[in-house]
Formats: sequence, C-alpha cells, structure tokens
Amino acid sequence: MRNFFRKVAFGLKPEQKIPTDPLTWAQKQVESVPELNWKGKYILSEKEMRKYWIKQRVEENTTLRKKFKNDPKGLERAERQLENETGRKFWQNNEICIRHAEGLRSTSPVLAKLWYFWSNHFTISKTQSLHSFSTGAYQREFIRANMDKTFEKMALEATIAWPMIMHLDNKDNIGPNSESAKQEWRRKEKRPATLNENHARELMELHTISPKAGYTQEDVVELAKIMTGWRPKWTKKSDQGTDVRFMSDRHEPGKKYVLGKEYNRGRKSLRIVIKDLVNHPSCREFIATKLCRYFITDNPTKQMVTPVIKAWEQSDGYLPEVHKAAIKVAFEYNDKYRKFQNPENWWLQTINMSGNTYAYPIPEKRIDNFYLGSRVTEEIREPDRLLMDIGCHPYKSNQPNGYSDLSSDWLSTELLIRRLLYAKKAFHRYNINDQLDNSIHEKIIRTNFDNPDKILKIVSKAKTNEEKHMILFNLPEVLRA
Repeated sequence: MRNFFRKVAFGLKPEQKIPTDPLTWAQKQVESVPELNWKGKYILSEKEMRKYWIKQRVEENTTLRKKFKNDPKGLERAERQLENETGRKFWQNNEICIRHAEGLRSTSPVLAKLWYFWSNHFTISKTQSLHSFSTGAYQREFIRANMDKTFEKMALEATIAWPMIMHLDNKDNIGPNSESAKQEWRRKEKRPATLNENHARELMELHTISPKAGYTQEDVVELAKIMTGWRPKWTKKSDQGTDVRFMSDRHEPGKKYVLGKEYNRGRKSLRIVIKDLVNHPSCREFIATKLCRYFITDNPTKQMVTPVIKAWEQSDGYLPEVHKAAIKVAFEYNDKYRKFQNPENWWLQTINMSGNTYAYPIPEKRIDNFYLGSRVTEEIREPDRLLMDIGCHPYKSNQPNGYSDLSSDWLSTELLIRRLLYAKKAFHRYNINDQLDNSIHEKIIRTNFDNPDKILKIVSKAKTNEEKHMILFNLPEVLRA
C-alpha cells in the first residue's frame, strides 16, 4: 500500500511516520485550500504581474526598436537591461519555487498534485511571453484558489482570466455585425471585425465536453459569437494589459444556438453556456476519465470512471467530492495498476523521498535577495532550466492541450537518459553530508515500498551511493506509481 503515497502525492520522506489510514490521509487534504506554504516576499497577483508584462512589451516593441533601429548590438544590450528591470527571467523561477514548495514542504501534497493536474488541464501555453510573467500567478489565483469550489466556477474564472483571453486570442474575437464592426476606422485601416473561434473551440474540446459530445463546427461558431466582446481594452500606454471586461460594442447581436439550445445576446450568456457545458454528461465523463488516467492507468475502465462521475452528479461538480472519489478509486486499484509518472512528478519524488526538501526548491531567503534591475543569478534560474531539461515545464507547454498524460509519450530514450542524469544531479546538488551514509537508500526503500527486499537486492549491486541513487530512481518500481 505504500505505493499509494507516490500515486497520489510524491512518496514519503525517509523515516517519515507512515499514515495508518492512507485513504483518509489523502482525502482530508483536498477538503479545503490552505494558505501557500511559501513565505517569500515575491507573491504577486496576476494583475500586479501584468504591469511587468506591459513594460516589457511596450518598451521593447516601441521605444527600444525605434531608438536602436540601426544599432543591433545596442538593441541587444538595451533588451537585456529591460529584461532585468521587468524580472523576465526571475518571475517564472520564483513561481516554480512556490509551486514545488506546495508539493514538497506543505502538509497537503495530494492537493498539490491535483493542482498540477488542473493547471495542465487549463493550460496557458508558451505564447506572448505569458509564461515569463503571468502563467504562474494565473495557476495560483484561478486554478488552485478554486479547487475547493465547483468545476463550473473554476471553468468560468479560467475562461475569462486575462492570461486565457490573451492565450486563446479571444481579444481578437469581435462580432462582424457589432457596433464596433461598423466604425469607419476599420474600413480605412482595412481591419474588419471578424470572429476568432480559437477560444470557443478549446473551451469545448479541451476544457469541458470534449469531441465525444458530438458538437459541430457550427456549434463552435455560435459559441464564438457568445464570447465576442470579452477582452482587455487596448491603449497605447498599456497595450492589452488592462482588466478583461465585457465590451458590448464588440459583442455579436442576435440569438445564438449551441448544442441545440438558444442563448440571447449579452454579458450573461457566457456564464449560462459554461454552466450548460460543465453539466453536460460528456463533460463529467471526460474529466473523470482524465483524473483516473492521471492517477491510475493510461486506459481507465468504466468501473474506475463511474464512481467519479457519480460523485460529480451528487455534488453538482463540487471539486473536493470529485477529488475524494478519484482518490478512493486510486486507492482501490493501487495494487493492480501502476502509472508512469510525468517528469515533473518524478522529479519531486526524487527530492521528497530523499528527504532533501530543505535544499529544493531554492530557499525563500535566497529568492528574496533578488531585486528588479539586477541580473538573475544562475542559482535562481535553475528551476526553469531543470524543468526544460527533463521535458515538462508547467509554464511552457507548446500546445493548448498541455502535456500528455499517456505513458508512451514519456518513454523516449532521450527523456529516460535525462532522468538518469538528473538523478545523479539531485544526489550531488541536494544531498546534505549527514544524509550521505550507506543506509540512506535502504531507508528510502523501506519507507516507500511494500517489496523492499527485492529493490534492495538490485540497488545493493551498485558500488557507490551515487550509483545507488541513479539506479533506484530509475527503476520501473519508481518510474511507475
């Protein structure tokens, strides 16, 4: 049963007291969202982060490019200084530390692992420099903060969050028959008002009902019409960094029809259609399947998915109850199924199971020493580079569907070699002298595995503690939870 602590969290620290009731231990952690474990001074809101995005974007695209039009080297120096002033290379590293502290230092690692799941579900991909400034704060404020609410509330807030509106281009979604479409300047500048279907399509395909619901292209177009007008206002000074609002002059007039239901024009129509989408049977099945795939197996059975759907129906999508149901299913199938861990979850296991959580993430005092305008040190940039190297950076997904939850996509030779190298790196970078005794790996194994003797036999063949570390954390028993 000790594998369960790796399946729903990140394993147990050496000599950590093993919970006598693992299921209750896990379920209690998802009942509420506690304050962040991170005590550093740099915990800025998503809105506060936007001012740095604005400064970077406006100055880079206007002032600097105009000033250094004929001076490429001067432009490069000025851009580097601007990056220091805006903290472009600092913020995402700071947010990774906040994120990983929840998994490694908090008393709610199960909640943290589910936070990572939902952040990937409502992905902000690597576009428009959002990953450098806003994505981490978005995941804290619109995903983590809503994990003790309903899925409907999370979906609504994620949909109209400034980073998501920017990411999926709803800022460019303007009704062709709206008041704005009739303005003379559009004709003069040859910028007609047009629908942008991107956000509407992803809202249905990736965030709620999935293609199994059988929606059509016409449904996507009609939903895009409902979503017209939701955007930040553009100004020369702030670019598009103002708050998202409903701009009625850009909203497509008339009635819309999505999945056979009629919706009137106006601000309230988006809230109503999201309510209908999240209460659609396909949405419940889609999300329940993803949760079971995340925790249990690439191919969840109907028997696994059904209890999660039932919990959803009985609680109207109240996420703590949905999470408890998924955790219970993971508990019940713990001995029968093993799930290959994505690189980020695997990495946190190597740290947590080694007992080195005071060495990673970077301690708050060192992060707090940074000040805007200064160069970001190599130490502070380490989390960003580490996650890029192992192939699973939570703020830099290349696609709007996030990272794959299928084992086959993480089993490449290259990615497995990288895990070997980073197990070695973890041993040297994060192991403290008092932990480098010959018994440390035996402690790790006996705490985290029900079949310790088998694993000990394999690991004991290694000649050095370094080799033991590399072998242990790349065994199938560790790679799969």
